[in-house]
Amino acid sequence: MEKIRIGISACLLGEKVRFDGGHKIDHFLVDTLGQYVDFVPVCPEVELGLPTPRETLRLIGGPDSPKLVFSKSGEEITGQMIEWSEKRVRELEKENLCGFIFKSKSPSSGMERVKLYDKNGVPTKTGIGLFARTFMEHFPLLPVEEDGRLHDPKLRENFIESIFTLKRWRDTVAKGKTIQSLVDFHTRHKLLTMAHSVEMYREMGKMVARAKGMGVDTAFIQYESDLCRMLRLKTTVKKNTNVLQHILGYFKKDLTNTEKQEALALIDQYRNENIPLIVPITLLNHYINKYDQAYLKQQVFLHPHPVELKLRNHV
Repeated sequence: MEKIRIGISACLLGEKVRFDGGHKIDHFLVDTLGQYVDFVPVCPEVELGLPTPRETLRLIGGPDSPKLVFSKSGEEITGQMIEWSEKRVRELEKENLCGFIFKSKSPSSGMERVKLYDKNGVPTKTGIGLFARTFMEHFPLLPVEEDGRLHDPKLRENFIESIFTLKRWRDTVAKGKTIQSLVDFHTRHKLLTMAHSVEMYREMGKMVARAKGMGVDTAFIQYESDLCRMLRLKTTVKKNTNVLQHILGYFKKDLTNTEKQEALALIDQYRNENIPLIVPITLLNHYINKYDQAYLKQQVFLHPHPVELKLRNHV
């Protein structure tokens, strides 16, 4: 798979674009995820033409229509930032992005819980950065996260799984839209979809079943929308446990009683959160190869992203 293109706040890559002339480099993103991703850096303030270093900015007013002002002088640049943001997101359409990672707490780039100051200068964490808001409205289906939330292992795994899944979908589309390629993609992602939502899997399956009558283009548009909605529903230990037990059901005629008990014990330990997901997954992959389970070999759930990222070592 060629590298995935991801938008990112430039300071997270180590670019010295912050108000104080510094950066906020994230070494996991740069050094680890960066092996699989081509980053498209964006810094709203600098690209708007503001100097580095510069006076700090803040959001004031209500959450629906906040104003972006300089903290000391009070000068407002809301209109300029919105105009620039709308132009920038149109430019980003050409980048074929599979997601975006924002800088948390930023009045331009924070995707949630940004400080919003009322008329008395009292802050509440109810704001959204102006560029982040524009981006998310323009690309409502794209996976988005911010650096602070990516410190949570479960959110990190979910986001990275999402961008790899969307890239696989884009590659499928690029090879040519056919009903068969849609069926194949849905089939390979059955267990992954179930880990997010059994209901969504059933809904998407019904859509695929009537895709021929819908027309290929309409079916692909609908499926991509459903796929992205599904990926936003987070996996949980309970949902993953259900999928693991489902996988085990494929070995009814193969496993010895000892092997079955070993698998059940590991799944139960995972369910009780005593071991990470990678442990039962590793054993099940062993059984899949040992008993040559062709259907399970193609299931993306068992290898949704490079094992070198070690994401399932912590969930």
